[in-house]
Amino acid sequence: MDNSLYFCSPKLIWAFVKSTRMNPRKKVAFYTLGCKLNFSETSTIARNFKDEGFDRIDFSEKADMYVINTCSVTENADKKFKDIVKLALKSNPDAYVAAVGCYAQLKPEELANVNGVDLVLGATEKFKITDYLNDLTKNDFGEIHSCEIEEANFYVGSYSIGDRTRAFLKVQDGCDYVCTFCTIPLARGISRSDKLEKVLLNAKEISDQGIKEIVLTGVNIGDYGKGEFGNKKHKHTFLELIQSLDKVLGIERIRISSIEPNLLKNETIKFVAESNTFVPHFHMPLQSGSNKLLRLMKRRYQRELYKERVLEIKKYMPNACIGVDVIVGFPGETEELFLETYHFLNELDISYLHVFTYSERVNTPAANMQGVVPQNIRKKRSKMLRGLSVKKRHSFYESQLNTSHSVLFESENKKGYINGFTENYVKVKAPWDPILVNTKKEVTLTKIDDDGLVRFKFLNQEIN
Repeated sequence: MDNSLYFCSPKLIWAFVKSTRMNPRKKVAFYTLGCKLNFSETSTIARNFKDEGFDRIDFSEKADMYVINTCSVTENADKKFKDIVKLALKSNPDAYVAAVGCYAQLKPEELANVNGVDLVLGATEKFKITDYLNDLTKNDFGEIHSCEIEEANFYVGSYSIGDRTRAFLKVQDGCDYVCTFCTIPLARGISRSDKLEKVLLNAKEISDQGIKEIVLTGVNIGDYGKGEFGNKKHKHTFLELIQSLDKVLGIERIRISSIEPNLLKNETIKFVAESNTFVPHFHMPLQSGSNKLLRLMKRRYQRELYKERVLEIKKYMPNACIGVDVIVGFPGETEELFLETYHFLNELDISYLHVFTYSERVNTPAANMQGVVPQNIRKKRSKMLRGLSVKKRHSFYESQLNTSHSVLFESENKKGYINGFTENYVKVKAPWDPILVNTKKEVTLTKIDDDGLVRFKFLNQEIN
C-alpha cells in the first residue's frame, strides 16, 4: 500500500483538493437535426470531445457546452434551431453554444445572429470543433469559421455508436448531382468516399462493441467509388463495398439506407437477396411520379426505371420492404400531375412513404421557377400522401402476418412496451422486458395492434 499521501503537508493536500474543485470535467450535450448521416457525424464529434476530457450528457441536462448539428433540407429544420438554442440556455444560461452542419455552412451569419449562439462552424471545420474552444466563456457575438464549399473536398469518416441499438456508418459524403430543389451540394460539397479498408476497420470497431446492426449512410451512397478528394481514383465500386462488408465478423445485419434508383444495379439487388447479412429493406427516393416534374427536378431517371427497380427487388425478395421519398408541391405540380404521382405510388408494390412538403431553398433553381403551388394546396397533397403511406404500411404488415422473422429489439421503454424491427423493417411491440434489449429473436408475426404495430409469438429457436 502506498502511504505517501499520509506524509503530505496540509498545504499540498489543500492544493490538490482545490485544483480538483477548480478543474472539474466539462460536460457537453448534443442535438442532431436531419438525416442518419448527421447522426453518424455527431457521434464522431462527441468522441472527439471525450478525447479532450469532456463528459457527454443528455441535451435536457445542464451542460457547459451544447453542440447543435443542423440540417438544411426543410424549412422546419431551420425554424427548429432557435427553439433548440432556447432549450439549451434554459438548462444553463451561461452555456457555450455551437452550431455545426449543413445550415451552418449555408447560412452562418443567420445562425450566428441567434441570441445565445457563440460559435458557428462550416463544412470543413465541424470535425475540428475542439480546436476552437478555450475557456468556454460566452461571446458577445457568434464567432464564424466557414469556408467556400469548394474547399470541402476531403473525406472524414464517421460512425455512430452507443447512441442507438444500431450504428450508422458513413461511407460517402457530398453529391455531384444538380437536383433543382436541393441544397446538399452547397452544404456538403462534391461527392467523395471513404477508403474500403477504412470502412471495414470502422465496421470491425462497431462489431467489437457488440452492436448487431449497421446502417450504411451517406449523401449519395450508390456513388461510392469516388476518392476521398472527389477524384475517380478509388478502385472499388459500391458492389465491392457491400461484398466486403458482408464478410465482417460479428455484424449480424447491414441495411442500405437511401440509394438512388439509377444507382441501384441488378447485381446489387441479387447480392442482397443472397446475403446472410444484408437485409431485404431498400429506401429509394422517387420525389415525383410525373416524368415532367422529374425533368424539372433534374432527376437522373424516369418513373419507368423506378418501377423496374421495384419489380426487380420484388422478383428476388418478395417480402422486401421498400420505402419511398416523395416531394409534394414542387413548382409546376398541377392537380393532374399530383394525381399522376398519387396513382403511380398507389399501384406500386411499396411499403411506406417519406413525404416532404416542398419548401423554397435559397440559391436553388427551383426557388425561381414558375408555377408556385399555394401553401394550402401543398398541405392538402401532403396529407393525402401521408394517408396513402399509412395504407401502404398496413397492407405490407398484413402481408407479413403468419410468417417468421428475426427481430432486433430496441433499448427504450415505450410506455411499458419494447419495440423491435424485423429484418424487413416490420415494427413490432411486446410488453417491456429489459432482457430483450439489443437481442435478436426468432418470431412469428401474429396480428396488427390498434396503434399499427405488430404483435408476435416467440419461436423455440432463438438467436441471442
